[in-house]
Amino acid sequence: MTIITGPEGLNLDQIRPSRRSLGLLAAAGASFAAYAPAALGQEAHPVHTSSDGLVTSEVSYPAADGFALPAYVARPVGDGPYPVVIVVSEIFGIHEYIRDTCRRLAHAGYVAIAPAFFVRAGDPAPLADIQSVMAIVAQARYEQVMGDIQASLDWWGSQYFADKGRIGITGFCWGGKVVWQACARFSQIKAGVAWYGRLSPAANATEEQKIAGQPWPIDLVGELKAPVIGLYGNQDSGIPNDTVAAMNTALGEAGQTHSHITLFEGAPHGFHADYRPMYRKQAAEAGQQMMFDHFKRWL
Repeated sequence: MTIITGPEGLNLDQIRPSRRSLGLLAAAGASFAAYAPAALGQEAHPVHTSSDGLVTSEVSYPAADGFALPAYVARPVGDGPYPVVIVVSEIFGIHEYIRDTCRRLAHAGYVAIAPAFFVRAGDPAPLADIQSVMAIVAQARYEQVMGDIQASLDWWGSQYFADKGRIGITGFCWGGKVVWQACARFSQIKAGVAWYGRLSPAANATEEQKIAGQPWPIDLVGELKAPVIGLYGNQDSGIPNDTVAAMNTALGEAGQTHSHITLFEGAPHGFHADYRPMYRKQAAEAGQQMMFDHFKRWL
């Protein structure tokens, strides 16, 4: 069997769609589909966060290349202004898990926005074929993604309910790596929370893969403009513990005293994703509280 390793560091068996997911989501073809069928677990019981007391919407705004970038927004009812958190998805795009995460942040008092970074090439959310998902994700390169984040920052500047002086970012898997990159690039971002994003090239990465993944978080520690906490699992088969240790060492040597990675005992990759078989409730809830505490401190 061919082993496909993607930005999340997972092989094909770890994200193969189940019969249940295909049955539930076979008809999902619209933008912002339900839970991603390429990863939904057979016995998944996803967390559902109510939108009561919130304003939720799908918006779009111009990116640097002129593309009308779609995004999902959840915020508290009221004028605010409220602090902002950009939510960066995993490789499956803007599906119900990401929308639910935005609602959780909104209930905690934040305006949460999840830009659809992949949709220029196609929407991965309703796809069950992981090769098709990866083909779409591969086209979202660093400069495009950073340009989309800049567009998101610009859009907030004109929204009465958003406090443009208090902006954070969080992301999962593919999006976890983006958090490190964005916090090294944008001084407007005041805090980051990275969930199990790859930190450095895989040991068996080709030169092409190493170049395609640049800049790597471990090479950006001296450029971080905001405190970043990483929430990683010590049973992550794609992100070895020694690379996490190397990142913590590099952060210390760079004087990034408020940035560090926590390893959760017994947690695999994707442990926060409650719609997937690798979900670990205790680690997910502990990590989520750490995220809220980090944003409360810095935003």
